[in-house]
Amino acid sequence: MSAVAEDILVRARAFAEPFLLGEFLDTGENMLEHADAVATILDTLSSGNDVKAASYLAYACPHLSRPQEVIAKTFGDEFASLAVETTKLMEVQRISRAAASSVQLQVDSRAQTENVRKMLLAFSKDLRVIMLRLASRLQTLRYFASVKKEVPAALAKESLQVFAPLANRLGIWEIKWELEDLSFRFLEPDTYKKIAKLLDEKRAEREVNMHLLREQVQTELAAQNIHATVQGRPKHIYSIVKKMRGKTLEFSQVFDIRAMRVIVPSVADCYAALSWVHSHYVPMTSEFDDYIAKPKTNGYQSLHTVVRDEQARPIEIQIRTQAMHEHAEHGVAAHWAYKEAGVKGYLGVSANSGYDAKIAVLRQLLAWEREMSTEASGASSESVGQNTDALFDDRIYVLTPNAAIVELPKGATPIDFAYTVHTNLGHRCRGAKADGVMIPLNTALQNGQTVEITTVKEGGPSRDWLNIELGFLASQRARSKVKSWFNAQITHESIAKGREAVEKLLQREGKTALKLEDLASDLGFKSAEALFEMVGKEEYSLRNIEVFLRPSEPAMQPDDFVLLKKSRVVPPKLQSGVLVVGVDSLLTQLSKCCRPAPPDPISGYVTRGKGVSIHRDDCRNFQSLVTRHGERVIEVRWGVQKPGQTLLYPVEVSIEASDRQGLLRDISEVFAKEKMNVVGVQTQSVKGTAWMTFTVEVSDALLLKKVIQSVKSVAGVGRVKRN
Repeated sequence: MSAVAEDILVRARAFAEPFLLGEFLDTGENMLEHADAVATILDTLSSGNDVKAASYLAYACPHLSRPQEVIAKTFGDEFASLAVETTKLMEVQRISRAAASSVQLQVDSRAQTENVRKMLLAFSKDLRVIMLRLASRLQTLRYFASVKKEVPAALAKESLQVFAPLANRLGIWEIKWELEDLSFRFLEPDTYKKIAKLLDEKRAEREVNMHLLREQVQTELAAQNIHATVQGRPKHIYSIVKKMRGKTLEFSQVFDIRAMRVIVPSVADCYAALSWVHSHYVPMTSEFDDYIAKPKTNGYQSLHTVVRDEQARPIEIQIRTQAMHEHAEHGVAAHWAYKEAGVKGYLGVSANSGYDAKIAVLRQLLAWEREMSTEASGASSESVGQNTDALFDDRIYVLTPNAAIVELPKGATPIDFAYTVHTNLGHRCRGAKADGVMIPLNTALQNGQTVEITTVKEGGPSRDWLNIELGFLASQRARSKVKSWFNAQITHESIAKGREAVEKLLQREGKTALKLEDLASDLGFKSAEALFEMVGKEEYSLRNIEVFLRPSEPAMQPDDFVLLKKSRVVPPKLQSGVLVVGVDSLLTQLSKCCRPAPPDPISGYVTRGKGVSIHRDDCRNFQSLVTRHGERVIEVRWGVQKPGQTLLYPVEVSIEASDRQGLLRDISEVFAKEKMNVVGVQTQSVKGTAWMTFTVEVSDALLLKKVIQSVKSVAGVGRVKRN
């Protein structure tokens, strides 16, 4: 161990000790003791001191207000990121267990798979997080076993269903077996004790026989010039129970109760040893597996055979090289630092660089997640009687060129991938490669692929991407971002169009000195751009701006205002059909800017010398007056008309239509048929488009709805609305 490596471990422990010494985990274990034990476990797996140091820093993070900044300053950015990512994952898993413990204990495959996905996303940032979490969980189970405390069911389930399969996928058998046995011991204590008792029976006799057998095999192989180390193989209770349940066997029928391992120098020696074993014992051909020629998915390699001795008792024998044995025990930890994997790589995958080795590990993790998803889906289907494939097989994981994992919906395309990485990357996407090969942008990506996007410096998405039939987008999120881009373009065009119209109006009115922001604010808009957008979309009439610039009543100053006092006797007074609440004999007039009519919601505004001006509540001119002089607003309401009395109110209807001969006549006939008196008409025609404003008298504004629908049916008429 170098002095620098040893120093970083000592410094990390010294840094964390003040925070952890008197603190305890949720399990009741002292934090510092837990971190010490985790470092010891990592040491048995030949992990580097950087990983062991991180075990202390990760538990110190919750005690720091700015862990990323503090740890980076003391130990560097790499240690800070590793500690913080590990802490985040621990918190996610703690919340997940808390949720699981609040419901009845059952096999929740969906929650299990989601937990795996969260772990994958954390691992993608730094693969060393895997070792930290595995070692920490193993220590937690060891702690419960040592103090004989009851383990929370959610924690034991997570250990058996998530952590042990993870260790198995990475080939870290040393941790895998212990996680399984301890978890099973806590989940099914009676079954565990029963199998343990069966193993203990005749243990002494079995061990004597196995000792003699090991010596015989080793001696005979040496005579054949095969230098072998023959060992006994540990008996793992959980694996025995799985075989008994999976194959419906009795304990006596499980072949690997008596087992040994033969470790030889080379692959050729493996097959030579196998030949000798089969020639001296009776092999059970159905129980032979060649994992050297065809390794397991996690990279495990070995020859497995079951033979019968002279008393016809079954014996399982595993034959492997020393390198295979190291990998079988420690898996990825055997050559853990993927940056140092070199050409040897991981799981037999050639790794010309640290990046290639990291990719190999990540792809193993992705394959593991898919296997768990498939198994979970099948289990759920059997138990519930429903097809739940969609619950678990709806996601894929692909890799960025920097080996970060990106989660996508199944069927996602390179464009979906680009938008998930960054919105701007999606907008500028013009091409893509999957595992170095150019592919069309509407190609469905596959789990585990490395995707690279080709972009342009400037530009935006294509409208073809929104065509469902062309299959460019599978993600609703990406589709929304494309739509937002086009909506933004429309908004920009509307703002430009509206700005031009407003500026021309101000020029005609001689108001070019007026600030546009002030004008927008006075009209009730948050900004000038908001005003321009509404004008550009033709949702706000320029007539409203004209009325504001040329108000019907003179501007008032605060000192001109005479406060209205309520009369002690309040006889209702009807003025032009409007009742001023609480004020006697007050002149009222209907505002020309919005022309209210029953049953419009209305309010009054006290003017200078002209009584109360009546406005619709939604009148922008009125809203602007309220903003500036809210104290002048007075409550009013429509009065009740006397029997036989009919009051008529002028209202304005704006019409936009394609100009043609006879258009004015046809529209006027509609009002005549509805028996509405037209008291004024303004028309303007520009480049084939006609704008008309009809002033008609009505007793009830609700009658306009029918008339407006009739006007819309006139040939050439486009938009009709009440001003």
